[in-house]
Parts: sequence; C-alpha cells; structure tokens
Amino acid sequence: MKITNPWPFLILYLAFFPFSSKISIAAQDTITSSTSLSANDNLTSAGSTFVLGFFTRGNSTYLGIWYKRISVQTVVWVANRDAPLSKSTGILRIDGGNLILVEGLDKVVWSTNISKTGAAQPIAQLLDTGNLVLREDGNNNSGRRLWQSFEHPSDTLLPGMRLGWNSKVGLNRSLTSWKNDDDPSSGDYNYKMDQNGLAQCLVRFQSHLKYRTGPWTGVRFSGVPEMQPNPIYGFYCGSTPDEVFYTYELLNSSLISRLVLNRTGHIERYTWDLESNDGIWKLYWRAPTDQCDEYSKCGPYGICNVNSSSVCGCVKGFEPKTPKEWSLGVTSAGCVRKAKLECTGDGFLKLTEMKLPDSLQAFVDSSKSLEECEIECLNSCSCVAYASADIAKGSGCIRWAGDLTDLKQFSYGGQDLYIRVPASELGHFKGKKTLLATILSVNSVVLLFFLCGYYYWWKKKKGYKMNERHGDIFNDNETEDSGKSSELQLFSFNVIVAITKNFSESNMIGKGGFGLVYKGQLPNGQEIALKRLSKNSGQGIDEFKNEVKLIAKLQHKNLVRLLGCCISREEKILIYEYMCNKSLDSLLFDQTRSIILDWRKRFNIIVGIARGILYLHEDSRLRIIHRDLKASNILLDDDMNPKISDFGMARIFGGNQTQANTNKVVGTYGYMSPEYAMDGLFSIKSDIFSFGVWELWKEDRILELIDSSMSISTSNSEVLRCIQVGLLCVQENAIDRPNMSSVIYMLGDERMMPLPKQPAFCFWRGYCSDYSRNEITIRE
Repeated sequence: MKITNPWPFLILYLAFFPFSSKISIAAQDTITSSTSLSANDNLTSAGSTFVLGFFTRGNSTYLGIWYKRISVQTVVWVANRDAPLSKSTGILRIDGGNLILVEGLDKVVWSTNISKTGAAQPIAQLLDTGNLVLREDGNNNSGRRLWQSFEHPSDTLLPGMRLGWNSKVGLNRSLTSWKNDDDPSSGDYNYKMDQNGLAQCLVRFQSHLKYRTGPWTGVRFSGVPEMQPNPIYGFYCGSTPDEVFYTYELLNSSLISRLVLNRTGHIERYTWDLESNDGIWKLYWRAPTDQCDEYSKCGPYGICNVNSSSVCGCVKGFEPKTPKEWSLGVTSAGCVRKAKLECTGDGFLKLTEMKLPDSLQAFVDSSKSLEECEIECLNSCSCVAYASADIAKGSGCIRWAGDLTDLKQFSYGGQDLYIRVPASELGHFKGKKTLLATILSVNSVVLLFFLCGYYYWWKKKKGYKMNERHGDIFNDNETEDSGKSSELQLFSFNVIVAITKNFSESNMIGKGGFGLVYKGQLPNGQEIALKRLSKNSGQGIDEFKNEVKLIAKLQHKNLVRLLGCCISREEKILIYEYMCNKSLDSLLFDQTRSIILDWRKRFNIIVGIARGILYLHEDSRLRIIHRDLKASNILLDDDMNPKISDFGMARIFGGNQTQANTNKVVGTYGYMSPEYAMDGLFSIKSDIFSFGVWELWKEDRILELIDSSMSISTSNSEVLRCIQVGLLCVQENAIDRPNMSSVIYMLGDERMMPLPKQPAFCFWRGYCSDYSRNEITIRE
C-alpha cells in the first residue's frame, strides 16, 4: 500500500508515544535540546577517540564513557554508577538546563544537578579528551561550560583531568574504586588530594588511611621516586590558596593512557600502544608497591626500608616504644627519643633518600632557602624537622611539628630530611648547626687528618686497600650509578688465602661450571661465601667486571649482597654474604631435605623471587635482564628468604629499551625462553619465562604436581594459583606472558588471572617437549 499522506501516522505516533518525542541520535558527538540518546545509540567524539553510551554489567545497565579505538571495552567514567538501570530503557536528554538520565516514565536516575544554568539552550558534547561537557551553545565550541564529567571522576584519571579540591567552586575531585569487575558502583577505596596538609595524594579504605604519595617536591611526589622526567608522561601539581590539584599529560601520541584506582586499593597507570596493536593494557606503574608503602608501617619515628633485613628501624637517637612487641614484628607503636630535646642546644641529623613524613602538622614557606629553614626550625622549640619544599630549585622550606610519621627510605630517588636531635646524639657538638656544618677547630682538623692517615695505613696493611692496577674495573661510565661500585672492598689474594685456609677442601661448600665456592670468615666475625672462578669457567674479565658492577649497584632484600672481590693475576674471586641454607635446588631435588620446604615456605620463596625480579626489571634505576634464572641461582638465608644470585650473564637495558638481540645465546636450557634459544632475542619476558619454569607443567591433573613431602594442610587454591601463574609465564609468545608486577598481583589475587595458552617447551620451531633436570648451561 502506498502512503500518500504520512501526516496522520505522525500525529498518531506523537499522540501515543509522548515520551519519545525527542529524536534519537547516533554517530555524532553532541546532544541538543531537540535530541536524545537511547539504549541503541552512542555519542562518538569528533576524532573517534571516546564513546558515550549504555553498557551492561551483570543484570544492570549504566551510562558511561569508554575508548573507541581499542578492542577491549575499558570504561573510564560512569554517570549512574550507584543508580543502575534495571533494563536497557534509559534515555539521556537535556531538560530544564540539565543533562538528565531517565528510566521508564520519566524516572530521573541521574542528573548534572545544576541549580542555575544561566543558559536558555545548553548542549552536551563528548570531547576527544574523554570529557563530557554541558555548555552554552556557541560558535566553534566557544560557549561557557556549565558542567563537565572531568570534575566528577569515577575510578579513572585521564590525561588533562585534575585530581584535587577547589574551595572557590566547592569541588573535591577524587577517584572511587569499582565494587568489583561486574559492578561499577562505589567501592571501598578512595584516592584524593590531602586537604589538611601539603599537596599529596591519599588512598583510604573507607575511613582508614592506607597509603600516601608523600608531598609534592617540585618534580614528583616524595614517596614516588619512579616519577622521573620521561618521554611518555609529564606530571604537574598546582597549589593556590583556593585550589590544590594534581594532573598529568601524555607526551607520546602513539599511546593512550589512564590512571585507575582498582578494587583492591592500588593506583595503577596503564598504557596502550596504538602502533604495535598488541591488544593489551600494559602496566606502567603501580602503588602501593611494597610493605613499606603501608601507612605508618613502622609508627612514629620508625623508618621503613624494604632492603633492610628487619624492614623497620628507628631513627638514630630513638628506640622502640614497645621493645617486646617490636622484636615480634609489631612495629605500629613506633619509636621514642632516648634523650629529650634541649631546645637551645639541639642540632640536626641528616637522613638521605627519604620519603618525607606525613604533613598533617607541617608548614611550608616557599620564599625561604634551606639555610633559612634550618635557622627558623632551630628558633622554634616545637619544630622537629625540616626539608626543602622544591628539590628542583633547592629552595622552599617545610617544617614539621609533632611526631614524624610514615617515614620510608629508598635506595635512590628520595630526598634529604633533617631531624632535630639533642647534641648528645651528634657527638656532643653544641650549637645551632648540623654536625656536618659544625666548624672544626684547627686542632680538630689536624687530628682528623691524622686519623684518616692511620686508617688508610691500617687498611693497606690488612690487605683491604683498593688494588690500583685493577681500579679501572669501576671507572667506566656505563651508567650514572657506576660510582657506587667504588664502595666495594677489593681484597688482596693473600687475605683470601687466609680466609679460606688456602682453599681447603673442608671450607668448600659448592661447585659448578663456573668454579668452586668456599665458606670463610672476615676478621670482624662475619661469615662469607667466596666464589672462585675456574680458569675454564668461560667468564672472562669483562664478564667478571659485569657481575661486580651490577650487584654492587643493586640493593634489594631478595638479591644476594656482594661484599667485595679479588683480582690477582689469573684469579677472579667474588665475596658474598653467606647463605646458610645454600641454593634452592639443593633442597628441591633432595628427597631427604625437601621436607623442610612446606607449602608456606615455598609460596614465600616464589613471592620473594618475584619481588627480586620486579626490582631488576622495573623498580631499580637500571633495567636488568638476568638471563640465567634457575633454582641453583636462588640462595636461601637463615629464614629461608630467597636471594637471586649469579649476575655474570645479566645485561643492562637503557632508557625505554625492552629487548635486544645477541649472536651468543647464554643461559641454561630448560629455563630458556623459545625466542631466546632460537633467535637470540632476550627481554624482560625471557626472565618471566625462567620464573614460570619454577612451576613444572604436566597434563591436566594439576594437583598431582604438589610435592608429596609437603604438609597435607596445603592450600589447594593457592597452589593452583601459583601453577596457573607459572603457566602464564611460560607461554610461547613473549607478548602473552605477564610482566612481573602483574605476576605479583596475580599471586595475591586469583580473580584477576587470564587463562594460559599451551605452555612452550620448544627449542626449535615445530618441536616441543618436556625438559629434564639435566641442565646444559651455555656461557658467552
């Protein structure tokens, strides 16, 4: 039937369907007073970067914004997160000057809630930044903004968004986690700028403070040393009497990025490479990173350091407030002064590489120099510490009153903190200057030179003097850290002979393709292990230098500590801290000793190794690829804590380098990734593969992998989680393997693990098989 006059049908439509009188729209970026957005429509930003539309989680429907150009739907903002639609019947439209979301017969479930818009015809537009704005209609998007989603974040901070508060307009922009992956409603964690002290960001679980970034130092947050200038991100923190905010920009146009507060309370920064098209979000940074990021882990005046064997320690001049509990690891009570402050006779103790303490009782004066800051602090008996407010300019003054809380010390990247102590803690020097700045008398200078000369003579006599002939081992300019190597002791061969009783067989504790290991004791009573490289070990002077320099620069509780070395004629000897429980393989593959390794110890060893690898790959200033991770290169201390050793084949990656090629494949078959064994391509994913081999793979009866010597109280879910992580780590394609930060995350939470593909035990393309424990180690 041909309809010659459509108007009657249109009239009937308008009469019976009054609530659909606004024209639905799609494939454009703007909503006007005459258009709306319904369940089947989307708004797409002009550059096709973001989409605004309806999405479903569980049985509920939400209005949100997600990325347009990536394959994984990643929602960055939700309008009605705490008022979901029960059915896909929502309509977004402009009404009364506000943008509103209605369900059913005009039930308003969400609104921009502007009391007075001042605009007769506002429009809503989705921008390429991911910002949904409600503004006055104007040419070339010039209309005044009335409301914007950037000022009302969900769990994600996009480039250009501001986190922080503005008292003038009554805003406090913060992130709130999703409840879970299928429920974007407000979770228990919140991330916001501190309103009570200096500019710093805080993570709270409900009302409990869990983590803080430390105050802004002019270039980064004090507690985030990784926040260095780089070609990917630019960071900025602004502060005025009315507003304090943090923001960042993305400097690389080939990437997209987001900062998200996840459901477990972790702040995570992700990147997506648009050019590589690898189809995954890559974790760039994460906090909290370790146990020392737990707020006030060591209590007032307690310093937390993950590289210290005891983790928590007291500031010099302080002692544990509750010694008995402290010895048991309960350190929240912190430390107290051994001697009271004298006010008029105090000085300052300089602590380096510090995360500045909480700033609840801190005062800042940007006009003061550091020297003026010291004087002001000394002149106020309530001032207990001071530091520079802007480390880039070396100026500004922060002064603290009250207890100093949440102190953390880094291996690098922290800043100087000056803590007030009585003169008795500064070697009885009186006055208003720090110990380092105390002016010595002429007699003191003479005495100092005499003592230095005597000490130099004593070290030379004992054989501890640096061997000048081989001093150039530490003098290359490979990295900016190279100067640290000079702190190592270079032992004379005569001293080594004495320590090992002329390399007595009774002192020998191990051997391998590299040579022999001996146990010895330094004059101060410290037990040591000496690794004497054999002449046919394949490790030349360059490889030896490499191991010395690398280990000297790396400090982590899960890396073996190098104490010194010896180079004499053809002798190359490394001196390490002694590990009484020897190597992991000596327990794993010995049926009589493996009973020592119950599941709890094994799990702690797995996590400890993972943390050591994470430090090598991401958390140290250098990016280190070990290239020979295996059970025999994991040593165990008195408490069965694992320490990664043998860095002879390790390599340094510079800048943003993540992989390299070599014509000489080194390492141990069975632990070697396929792409490395076959093509000489090594990367951080090569170490990931070696880590995964810890969890041997057989058929589908996963629980049969559990060592029969372990206790029957073993947690099956934890075992299965470790096995699944192991399978993920040994996937054939490097791109499919997780990075180590993701490994650690998955070890703690099985709910976030993808399913692994077929594990790869392949040494030539087209041929895959199991490997035995017969290790073949290839060295350069």
